[in-house]
Amino acid sequence: MRIFVPGRLCLFGEHSDWAGEYRQINPQIEKGYTLIVGTNQGIYADVKPHPTELIIHASLNDGKRYEPLRLPMESHTLQYVAQQGGFFSYAAGTAYQFLIRYGVGGLEIDNYLTDLPIQKGLSSSAAFCVLIARAFNRLYNLKMTIREEMEMAYLGERTTPSLCGRMDQACAYGNRPILMIFDGEQIEIIEIEVSQDLFLVIVDLGGNKNTQEILKRLNECYPFATNQIQQNVQKYLGYISSEITQAAVKAIQQGDAQLLGTLMTKAQAEFDQHVVPACPEQLTANKLHQLLNHEPLSPYIFGGKGVGSQGDGTAQLIVENQESQTKVIEIIKRDFPQMQALQLTISQLSRKV
Repeated sequence: MRIFVPGRLCLFGEHSDWAGEYRQINPQIEKGYTLIVGTNQGIYADVKPHPTELIIHASLNDGKRYEPLRLPMESHTLQYVAQQGGFFSYAAGTAYQFLIRYGVGGLEIDNYLTDLPIQKGLSSSAAFCVLIARAFNRLYNLKMTIREEMEMAYLGERTTPSLCGRMDQACAYGNRPILMIFDGEQIEIIEIEVSQDLFLVIVDLGGNKNTQEILKRLNECYPFATNQIQQNVQKYLGYISSEITQAAVKAIQQGDAQLLGTLMTKAQAEFDQHVVPACPEQLTANKLHQLLNHEPLSPYIFGGKGVGSQGDGTAQLIVENQESQTKVIEIIKRDFPQMQALQLTISQLSRKV
């Protein structure tokens, strides 16, 4: 069986997934709103059952292959490998969750192609967890819904040292835009109708960031803020972000790329003001701002912002049409050779996975 799982791009509302879950402890915290779409790029694999082992043949997005992983389908081993962290921890964590809940046998996964940038805010780790979850579901005929696959992938990633929120596994929905609302343990998922194609450029900034450090520092601002910096983080991840995100949903429904660009620029400015002081070493993001403020790009873009946990990982720019996409990518190749730019089109006929 062949499976494709895309990455996911958080267009608006980064960090508000885990922040909204703190409403269980502090009801004064606002609900979290995130607007998410799958990427054109992702993880491709041929999968088949194996009686006793988890076997992974994995490839990176530069074409290199990892040494194959072989693990017995035994709970202590899978849990131990998951807790060590690293690339294979995500597969081990997800397999562990399926083993203890469903008593499944093993899998052999040949991940023959990955064209998704790794560790760049496009949920490559979550996509791998969803791939493993979907393989178990389909090969062992578990009859799980997409929501249930997503939940198992989330539990799998949380078995590792990752502090991911629940939005990352939204790549299970393919490249349809969805709004996710986080209210304590409750999650509402609303699929968004796209009235006309929207054209983005996703830019791997060629920098470094430590997502786990960002998540650690921002989680320290919850559930109760004890100083102004922490209050500002809660303020942004609460009502400021939710207002911008809900306005962005309407812009997508109306096909208004220019308004989306204005909202992206506003979201970045508010993030810089309210959130960056909580983790300035990781979030100041000089490369990101150098790109967003690059004068030769301004005639071709409506706006842009950082992606994922923010920092110098990935940026998103929204443009008017395919010609502008091409021009923006040409300028980035010329002026920022260390960066890698990809096209992303949110289409009226977004495909299901």
